[in-house]
Amino acid sequence: MEKKKDIIVCVPGQRLCVSDKVNLAGSGTYEQHGYIYSKLAGVVKLVQEENTRTVEVHGVTEQSIVPAPGDIVTAMVTVVNQRFCKCSIKCVGDIVLTRPYRGILRREDVRAVDKDNIQMYKCFRPGDIILARVMPMTEAHTYQLSTAENELGVVIAHSEEGVSMIPISWTQMQCPKTLRKEFRKVAKVIPEHIVAEQ
Repeated sequence: MEKKKDIIVCVPGQRLCVSDKVNLAGSGTYEQHGYIYSKLAGVVKLVQEENTRTVEVHGVTEQSIVPAPGDIVTAMVTVVNQRFCKCSIKCVGDIVLTRPYRGILRREDVRAVDKDNIQMYKCFRPGDIILARVMPMTEAHTYQLSTAENELGVVIAHSEEGVSMIPISWTQMQCPKTLRKEFRKVAKVIPEHIVAEQ
């Protein structure tokens, strides 16, 4: 049995090692440009398996996790105007953040096609819960978000009656109480076990 190894402490965004067939990104890390980086401040842990080694980072406090480029986040829409909507990021993946982060979703990042005809009020409303992907940062203190993929967009929305609406198409949700339809950029939610197999 090996002797106790030195503890490796890291900070968010720190490059840990090469990402290859042997080294895999685990919880608390992300892979970008062929390297594994830390998502949070904490201690590096290597989980050795038969032919692979999973690199994990265990946080000193839960507070230290931050959204990283490529992460799927859950956010609440707070402000909508013609050019963008402001969001409050609540979760990174399935980890609930202890404090929210500011996000901005620009009109050109709502859909992959037909970008010129997008009307923000027909895609999002304040109070909507959305799934979005974090893009590379361009502004300090604000994360730029995208819902251009089919799996991203509005997942929870309430009608004027305060009732949870049901998605009926890619662009509409319906209030089950009044049967009134409202426009949204609806997310195509895929069960987790299917995503894990890809």
